[in-house]
Amino acid sequence: MKLNGSDIIMECLLEQGVDTVFGYPGGAVLNIYDALYKYSDCIRHIETSHEQGAAHAADGYARASGKTGVVIATSGPGATNLVTGIATAYMDSIPMVAITGNVGRSLLGLDSFQEVDITGVTMPITKHNYIVKDINQLADTLREAFYLAQEGRRGPVLVDIPKDISAQVTDYEPVVPKKPELPKGPSAADITRVAERMAKARRPFLYLGGGVLAAGGEQAAAELAKRLDAPVSCSLMCQGGFDQRDPRYMGMLGMHGTKVAALALKHCDLFVAVGTRFSDRVLCNADTFATHCSIIQIDIDPAEIDKNILVSEKLCGDARQVVEELLENLPQQHHGEWMDQVAKWQQEYPLLQKQNDPEKPTPQFIMETLDRLTDGEAIITTEVGQHQMWAAQFYRFRHNHQFLSSGGLGTMGYGLGASIGAQIACPDKQVVNIAGDGSFHMNCSELSTASKYGVPVIELLFDNQVLGMVRQWQKLFYGGRFSQTTLEKKTNYEMLAEAFGVQAMTIRTADDVEPVLKAALQTTGPVLIHCLIDPDCNVLPMVPAGASAEEPLLDM
Repeated sequence: MKLNGSDIIMECLLEQGVDTVFGYPGGAVLNIYDALYKYSDCIRHIETSHEQGAAHAADGYARASGKTGVVIATSGPGATNLVTGIATAYMDSIPMVAITGNVGRSLLGLDSFQEVDITGVTMPITKHNYIVKDINQLADTLREAFYLAQEGRRGPVLVDIPKDISAQVTDYEPVVPKKPELPKGPSAADITRVAERMAKARRPFLYLGGGVLAAGGEQAAAELAKRLDAPVSCSLMCQGGFDQRDPRYMGMLGMHGTKVAALALKHCDLFVAVGTRFSDRVLCNADTFATHCSIIQIDIDPAEIDKNILVSEKLCGDARQVVEELLENLPQQHHGEWMDQVAKWQQEYPLLQKQNDPEKPTPQFIMETLDRLTDGEAIITTEVGQHQMWAAQFYRFRHNHQFLSSGGLGTMGYGLGASIGAQIACPDKQVVNIAGDGSFHMNCSELSTASKYGVPVIELLFDNQVLGMVRQWQKLFYGGRFSQTTLEKKTNYEMLAEAFGVQAMTIRTADDVEPVLKAALQTTGPVLIHCLIDPDCNVLPMVPAGASAEEPLLDM
């Protein structure tokens, strides 16, 4: 059948099972938005307040659902406003397709109004990108974009479409989407050799990264923990990849990891890393990381093997597939003495938050109360900063697709848009965004999006009037010279929320925490909870820059 380019885009989205897109209209995408109007009965469009919010919403939708998120923006500033969201998805390996409009082909390269070479801009932060200059290539390009977003190590793909291409007419034939195939895994001999090495360990440490979640390998990882009889730590990107109510779980490892995980790293004789790239936040100091033990790395991306740290054994492949093959070759292990030692450390070094102001509730108390009231089942999104670490430390995640946060890029302003995307993807789930007052001001306008569409997210705002994480470093390493980290903003958060059509609540004391959280959880629309906290409440433990991950500071 004959269709114009914009209708072909809609048909390709339907082919891929897309039912929701996020975006913001503009001149170069007028034809596409006209098609969205015609297809509104089967493709829902969520118009955010800013294109960056749309990109984060598509990211949150992808993380919460496991499907590919879709975002649409016009040319020039619309496209460049997506860049931070695309980079966020790229660093965290999140499947996303960004569709941007551009000026007509005859105007390309002439510095035309709202013209930007967005493919050139995003080349370093996408798995691949395209500019479609032939209407006959449009459908296949979009299909390939969706395939690449999900294939192998997932990530964002951008398709730039000049305005005249979106208006031209050509033949269109529907195609059944090609499903990504798992990459070729390790040989049987490699699996056998590594399984034998695991069986020789007496003090194994199992470390799980975001690749476990991407592969849907959390059940296989749980079985490996039992079979290997090992304690478990998860990276920030793998929160929910292992049930944190399981006594094997030690908390995170690295810059803000637990003392228990640090001691286990110091004393283990085998470190098994699954689906992780060994980022600097985990290694802290690569020269001192796990120098006394063997390291096994399992990862889907061969470029990540031996990149940040040299390992003893490497298995390149899909995390779930590789772990399942290892389980077929690994007999049940028993490390009672080692597990007893880890249990003693857990009793000796619990996470206990200190603060100077006894009148204000601690973030630990707030997060632990939220965890109890939601039975650890809520989807938690975060901005970036101290509150992000408190969420990871004190909410006990249990499932995949449950913790949504900008790990690699560290994007302030990520969480609110992501929470909207997650709530739309999972309407039956409770979604809570944990924010700091610094991050909140980055994209607070997305409260109007939540209000407009009646998205019942809870914005849990920790207000300490400072850029807490940066201030914490200034306190420790810059002699307490708090340069530009005391915010002194005059924002009335309750009035601001109500101006956007969002219900506002306030937590001032510990006695307020439970009744306010209960009330918010029972509300059917979006809610902002303004939590007043101590500016001197720090994220601990903490490994200073250049120090060993085995020796975190417990106080400062």
